[in-house]
Amino acid sequence: MAIFDDEPRKVTVAHQIGQDLSTLSLHELDERIAALRQEIVRLEEAKASKAASLSAASAFFKT
Repeated sequence: MAIFDDEPRKVTVAHQIGQDLSTLSLHELDERIAALRQEIVRLEEAKASKAASLSAASAFFKT
């Protein structure tokens, strides 16, 4: 816990691209794969949302 409220909190990263995987168990690897799959779904949803916004803006401003 931070001593003062204005101190930044430390962010823990579940997985870092390119990190050494040799020390992880099969269970840990499965957990990371599941987390990464969830992140892919989240990214695809954000991409679809942005594409829809771009399409709507293009249709609105089309001359």
